[in-house]
Amino acid sequence: MKLCRALFLFIIYNLSAQQKPIETIYFEFDKFDLTPNQSEVVTHFIKTIDSSKVESIQIYGYCDDRGTDEYNFRLSNNRANTIQNLLVSAGFNQSKIVILEGKGRIVVRPDTIENLHETRLRNRRVDLIVVKKNSYGKGIYNSFTDKVKVGDKIFLENILFDIGSAKLTTNSKRELDKIATALQNQKNIEFEIRGHVCCTPEIYSDGIDKDTKERRLSWNRAKTVFYYLSSKKISKNRMTYQGCGNKYPLGKGDNLDRRVEFLITKI
Repeated sequence: MKLCRALFLFIIYNLSAQQKPIETIYFEFDKFDLTPNQSEVVTHFIKTIDSSKVESIQIYGYCDDRGTDEYNFRLSNNRANTIQNLLVSAGFNQSKIVILEGKGRIVVRPDTIENLHETRLRNRRVDLIVVKKNSYGKGIYNSFTDKVKVGDKIFLENILFDIGSAKLTTNSKRELDKIATALQNQKNIEFEIRGHVCCTPEIYSDGIDKDTKERRLSWNRAKTVFYYLSSKKISKNRMTYQGCGNKYPLGKGDNLDRRVEFLITKI
């Protein structure tokens, strides 16, 4: 009954799927095939999104905490593959699927979880992350795709910073984790990390980092991303970084000018 209730709530949630960047499909225990009702959820998802506005889609599979790491990695990968195959068979363009990955089991401490059954149910899932096409013009992308060429830029709205800070937010780290996965699958791409600032008087070329007190805020933002990606096993030989100060505002508000973007330098 709990599984049926979760699926019912998920179907209701999907009625507004055009506005949601993330969709989730839940699986039964130790299964990677779908019931007819679960398949209908995926089919409904495809029907409700406007594919002309989708840049790409990322698929991540997960398992609960029971079983060995090796077994659960296989199971989570099979779940991701099941969803990919269903998307393609229902007419979704496979070239737009840029990341397909089994994440394995989600480790929890049973003694600290109030409702362990519900938690495990939610962890037996596949997440679909839809990256929408941007409106920033030709040569600017929302994700690393096979279409990028030298001179193109990758701009992700989730890699933003607080005013005066070069520290990564939780959302920025999540976004960079996805980028690291994409870059591990596209080892030919080399790029420059460019930091930016907002709200700085025109007489200054850069902002002040409130932690270091230096007027090198855009450089520090780029450097922070450089070392974070390096910690995720992206070779430093593929990356450079620089600060662009306030020279390239997007004209879409201060929030989006506190950003880091990626310039493709070699493929």
